[in-house]
Amino acid sequence: MCDILFNTEKSESATTKKNLYDWVAKGLVRFPPHSTLARSVCFVYSRDGRSPFNMAAPSESSESAVRRRRVDTIQAGSGLPDSKEPHDEDREETKHREASGCALQTGTYWLTRIVLLRATAFIYFVAFAVAYQQNSQLIGERGLMPCQAYLQSVKTYVGGKIGPAALAYTPSILWFTDWTAMDSNLAAIALLGMLLSGLVLLSGTANMLIMGTLWVLYHSLVSWESQLLETGFLAIFLVPVWSLSRVPRRCPPSLISIWTFRWLIVRIMLGAGLIKIRGDQCWRDLTCMDYHYETQPVPNPLSYYLHRSPWWFHRFEVVSNHVVELLLPLCTFLGRRLRLLNGGAQILFQVMLIISGNLSFLNWLTIVPSLACFDDASLGFLFGSKGGVRKAVLEIQAEGREGRTPKPTRGMLVRRVVNVSLGVLIGYLSVPVVMNLLSSKQVMNTSFDPLRIVNTYGAFGSITKERTEVIFQGTLGPDPKDPAAVWEEYQFVCKPGDVRRRPCLVSPYHYRLDWLMWFAAFQTYEQSEWVIHIAGRLMANDTTVLSLLDHNPFQGRENPRWVRGEHFRYKFTAPGSASAVQGKWWLRKRIGAYFPAVNLEGLRGYFQSRKWPHPHDPTRRE
Repeated sequence: MCDILFNTEKSESATTKKNLYDWVAKGLVRFPPHSTLARSVCFVYSRDGRSPFNMAAPSESSESAVRRRRVDTIQAGSGLPDSKEPHDEDREETKHREASGCALQTGTYWLTRIVLLRATAFIYFVAFAVAYQQNSQLIGERGLMPCQAYLQSVKTYVGGKIGPAALAYTPSILWFTDWTAMDSNLAAIALLGMLLSGLVLLSGTANMLIMGTLWVLYHSLVSWESQLLETGFLAIFLVPVWSLSRVPRRCPPSLISIWTFRWLIVRIMLGAGLIKIRGDQCWRDLTCMDYHYETQPVPNPLSYYLHRSPWWFHRFEVVSNHVVELLLPLCTFLGRRLRLLNGGAQILFQVMLIISGNLSFLNWLTIVPSLACFDDASLGFLFGSKGGVRKAVLEIQAEGREGRTPKPTRGMLVRRVVNVSLGVLIGYLSVPVVMNLLSSKQVMNTSFDPLRIVNTYGAFGSITKERTEVIFQGTLGPDPKDPAAVWEEYQFVCKPGDVRRRPCLVSPYHYRLDWLMWFAAFQTYEQSEWVIHIAGRLMANDTTVLSLLDHNPFQGRENPRWVRGEHFRYKFTAPGSASAVQGKWWLRKRIGAYFPAVNLEGLRGYFQSRKWPHPHDPTRRE
């Protein structure tokens, strides 16, 4: 559809007018609907029952055509202004918009692709930002769990060579980098990932080279988020090989690719729903939400108030959870309207989880495949009515209606083969995943292939009924058993510690160490040996580890001589209670020692046996 508005009052010849009549009939041009030529064109086509404003309109009678011709002649001859009422103009404008294809039609996914790309890029950007700020402290050269040691152990396990076996076990470009500069390698990967994902997020366009690079980079960080890896892999096949056009006409969005995203959200939600039904009894007796807000990994301020909701509201939440996770995903296969219902419900469900807790970018990531439930017609409101992208999609849809789609090129045919191959691959890799979903021994968050292309998912199959926390404490006293020893507490960024500190609000950002401490609290320190590693580094006032914490009680002072871990039970205070009035968000009660008091000298052998670098001498300050 041509977007030129002709000044039809000054058409110079009958030939020009005749050509315009033909172009309008074919939907190739539009013009001011109340110009002289517009009225004359309406008359010409009314003689054979067609209207240039609405070619599907019923035929006019010859009497009405003559009457309109007479009115037009009087208006033109008298020089009087057009006497049409405003509502008549609105009606003709509506007809004009319909004829010119201003309304997006269903069944195409050009705009869906742009939204999916930007959403995926946003998650990538957050994930790489988290990696850039925390990876050196967690898996760097002096990190809590150095990835160099991990890669070395994998290399030894597969026979001492960096080959296909090592890459299959841990796909990462870190194998081919200088291991003595691991911090620089990790930072470079994260920065490049931030740069590329930022460009895709801002532009709304990408090609397979960019999306493939993002996927390889994130795979290389020895990451835990299988869901992001699967989402990123699927996004590779959304885009052209080379073109960076937002609407590449030679590479329409593949319906197979769209369905791989839909299949992903179906598996995510069914996996989460089934693991709950088969797991904790509280999901079956509808009481799990009595505990969830208080015991989830990192509560936020709203969690405090939601925890005190009426009992019937918590029951409603559990029932709603089962409906959204077990029933609505099936609507994906039941036609457009029900698919839209499922997509909207899944997004709303994830938004509720986002505002009620700090589950990193997990819920934001789950929104991404839900977007594939929507087509161009349902996402058009996100794009301005005068935007170039929307106009380009309207033109493509008009060409499709008129049968003027471009003839497939060799490259387009090859791409179709690639798309079909993708569908076959996802189908093949989904077999063990579906078998796992159907199994009474279902496992969650597991991958059956080394590249984590198709995975199993699930969350909160069991709910902890009480919240426990590990609190690190240090003292300057020479004897940890002395009752007079003063123990001072370290504070993490988000996890509960000081009972007067308000719960944080950080989603979609992710403080990995705070999250890991939640798991450590209902395990033992023997199961989470890195907790002892933290204790040793704290006694050295190691800035690498301290950068992951919010408060160091020994900042600018002598290093602590002893550090211990205390185990506490935490509960929310009741709003309006005496404790709440005193500014307390939490009540806590000591359970006992999580690990005994330790000093650096006593940990020397422990560190050496695990090949951890021994912390600095306690007399040395960072």
